[in-house]
Parts: sequence; C-alpha cells; structure tokens
Amino acid sequence: MQPLQDRPDQAADEYETHLRTCRQCDADGRPCSVAKYLRRVHNNLARAARGRRDVSPR
Repeated sequence: MQPLQDRPDQAADEYETHLRTCRQCDADGRPCSVAKYLRRVHNNLARAARGRRDVSPR
C-alpha cells in the first residue's frame, strides 16, 4: 500500500495520462466521462490530504 500523501499525485498522473492517450478526449478536444471521473478522484484525494494536514497536531 502506498503512503497517503502519494495518492493525489498518482491520481493526477493517471488523469494526465488518460488525457494524452484517450481517443475520445483527443477527438472531441474536451475530457470524456472517464477523464472527468479521474479528475474528481484526484480532487477528492487532494481535498482529503489537505484536511489531514490541517487537522494534524503540530
């Protein structure tokens, strides 16, 4: 299992890779439904990571 802080980075990489390789995203010039889903996953993981940093004891 990977560290929690690496998950948003991995999700962002998967999103960007999808945009570069997806024929539908390329043909339409805009993100397809899978790309939108991957972006939501990234946003949710990034938001959760920020929340953990804000709540963590200092």
